[in-house]
Amino acid sequence: MREIAKVVRELGIHESEFIPYGHHVAKIPVAVARARMSRPQGRLVLVTAMTPTSHGEGKTVTSIGLAEALTRIGHPAVVCLRQPSLGPTFGLKGGAAGSGKSSLEPFEDINLGLTGDIDAVASAHNLLSALLDNHIYHGNRLGIDSGRVVWPRTLDMEDRSLRHITTVIDERVKDPPRAGEFVITPASEVMAIHGLSEDYEDLRRRLSRIIVAYDKSGQPVRAEELHAAGAMTALLRHAMEPNIVQTAEGSPAIIHGGPFGNLSHGTASRLAIELGVSTAEFCVVEVGFSTELGLEKFIDIVARLGRLEAAAAVVVVTIRALKHHTPVHESSGATDALSGGFENLAQHIANVRRFGLSPVVALNRFGDERPEELEALGQFCRDQLVPWAVSRAHALGGEGARELAQAVVDASSERIPCRPLYSLDSEPLSALSTLAVDLYGGAGAELSAEAARDLEGLRAIGEGKGVICVAKTPLSLSDDSHRLGRPRGFRVRVRRFARCSGAEFTVAYLGAIVAMPGLPEHPCAEGMELAANGRVTGLS
Repeated sequence: MREIAKVVRELGIHESEFIPYGHHVAKIPVAVARARMSRPQGRLVLVTAMTPTSHGEGKTVTSIGLAEALTRIGHPAVVCLRQPSLGPTFGLKGGAAGSGKSSLEPFEDINLGLTGDIDAVASAHNLLSALLDNHIYHGNRLGIDSGRVVWPRTLDMEDRSLRHITTVIDERVKDPPRAGEFVITPASEVMAIHGLSEDYEDLRRRLSRIIVAYDKSGQPVRAEELHAAGAMTALLRHAMEPNIVQTAEGSPAIIHGGPFGNLSHGTASRLAIELGVSTAEFCVVEVGFSTELGLEKFIDIVARLGRLEAAAAVVVVTIRALKHHTPVHESSGATDALSGGFENLAQHIANVRRFGLSPVVALNRFGDERPEELEALGQFCRDQLVPWAVSRAHALGGEGARELAQAVVDASSERIPCRPLYSLDSEPLSALSTLAVDLYGGAGAELSAEAARDLEGLRAIGEGKGVICVAKTPLSLSDDSHRLGRPRGFRVRVRRFARCSGAEFTVAYLGAIVAMPGLPEHPCAEGMELAANGRVTGLS
């Protein structure tokens, strides 16, 4: 690994302007990051995907390899990624810092906590929980209705036993036991606020607006009324500073923020992205899951705030995923064997174009693909009039993504203002119907009785309109993980709404999505060890 000072200098940041965390990690003070944003902007490239399998299709590997390859062909690039959550790292998917020759360093530190940003988010969140209960214990001056406490607790671990808990403040207090819950830290509203705030002032303003409960007259009780926002902001002072690390080839990478793509907005922090486009010719940003989730949320949530312009969107595909979305056919021809996957991919290409962006298809190659399968994908892309390239970044690093890098350069000749799909004046059901029809390929959206009551409650407090953040399965274009390919004619059903006033969006829960995942039968943690030399083994 290169010394971090040399890596940071490539972004035009001097040694006096960053905070070293050891030899290989640096933090950029918020004031320094903001000052860079008046400079000429580079080209922003978003990396999304077709509907993935449960193991993912390699967006992180492709993002890192693309940034390495762009640098190799003479276009200095920085990649912006979310910080890995310990939940998936120890659960089903393993680490989230790439793999093979397309990874970030220091690999172990990045996957196991890095500079403690996620811990700071959890501490700020749980401080608010503690102050809320403490207020009730000491007399409940605000008249909080203990049956309408909506603020959960958080933990950056997958633990299904914490989805439903009972909270008892003190047996001597008249306040009865109440139902509660834990959410995984990447689903915390504090994590969303951390990722969307432009500076400390904006951070505090957003934290103060968090709704923690409702009083006995039905009015919201916010963090500011509990005098919590100042201390929460203090806990997040260093967590707000973007982290600079490096790729396996020594090029700069920014890793900051960690909101999940299915439960939150799913990108690196706003500060990280704005810093990236201000310090490199190309800024490569991975967005969560596929186009109808991470890409939509980037356009409709993140880009609205930063007034960002994008140049292109890379859609990552694999032959594995194309087959996964294809029903069994009697024919053994390659096109038939991939047909359902092609239908799925066609929807994602259309989604990219719906946002006004130029799509580029990237085949993340594992090495077991047959020539006829590659030819079938090539013919499909030619029929769709979309450029495509094979990426072997995992095996070859930047050298294996040269073709993809050139395709991205060719497709990104100009920056395009990101086009949100709905206005901020849209009613939630209207916005959701737009997403369901235009991006999912369905027939519209409908509300459960609980969701209708939630919406009436939001209207009553003046927060019934604005940005929607959809929480749904990433394994289907619909809200049913078992509906593969390109389903049609379905209506998504909103189970409930949850208002995140600080993040300034309303979460719409579709299907059976939960905010605290559970571990699989054989979690990745079972294969991890610490060797005698201090190195972690089994961390993929």
